[in-house]
Amino acid sequence: MAFLIILLVIILIVAFKSIKIVKQAEVYIIERLGKYHKIADAGLTIIVPFIDHVRSVVSLKQQTMDIPPQGVITKDNVTITIDTVVFYKITDPAKAVYEIQSLKKGIEYLAITTIRDIVGKMDLDATFSSRDAINDQLRVILDEATDQWGCKVDRVEIKDITPPADIRDAMEKQMNAERNKRALILQAEGERQSAITIAEGQKEAAILQAEADRESKIRRAAGEADAIKKVAEAKAKEVEMIYNAMKKADPNDKLVQLKSLEALEEVAKGEANKVFIPFEATSALSSLGAIKEVLKDDTKKAK
Repeated sequence: MAFLIILLVIILIVAFKSIKIVKQAEVYIIERLGKYHKIADAGLTIIVPFIDHVRSVVSLKQQTMDIPPQGVITKDNVTITIDTVVFYKITDPAKAVYEIQSLKKGIEYLAITTIRDIVGKMDLDATFSSRDAINDQLRVILDEATDQWGCKVDRVEIKDITPPADIRDAMEKQMNAERNKRALILQAEGERQSAITIAEGQKEAAILQAEADRESKIRRAAGEADAIKKVAEAKAKEVEMIYNAMKKADPNDKLVQLKSLEALEEVAKGEANKVFIPFEATSALSSLGAIKEVLKDDTKKAK
């Protein structure tokens, strides 16, 4: 009975040592008598107990690794701190296990030296404005260097760039000055545009006002001319009617002279300083003078 129990225990130990279940997205590196034997993919794997053993379990998923913040000196001698993260994936598990002692340490040290080399050739301002370029250069260099380790670097991202406190204060002041400058420029541009708009509006208003005055004067002048024309036509008709009436009445010379005097009296009532007397009117006046002298003689004789 004891023998059966011991045999059962030995069978369980052998089964435990022989049967391996590999999880999805993982592989086992199997060694036989201390030498690389095979790579066990996901699923059930049988190995020879006490001869084969699992050297390492390698994940095939994409992995991330934070690079500790590093102090880097730029081209213009400013020390900045750069925090980086690397995204990588193992493509050859055997190389990742046998070609380097620690893949993560190798990637970390390589990333640190590469960052210092790249940033050391750039000015401080360029490091802030060229993050994408730095990321691309880091990825290319790390991908080429880690290819012999069975690793592919997919992305490298700079999480943060921290300058010294005094440089940060100076940059903040510069940014504030730039913002104030842009605000003043925008304000001046707005005032200039407003002044231009107001001037254009005043110009348009003046032009429209001048056009309106001109049109008003033209219409007023046209109305006055039309009124003068109508008055002249009415006067002409009146003269024509008087002329026709006088012609039908067949007046004698005395009547004509009397009418001339009445017309002269109306002319004299005007505002003109000089009065031009027609020749016929002077004849009538001389006749009136003679009549006046005759009346005076008759008066004297009567006395």
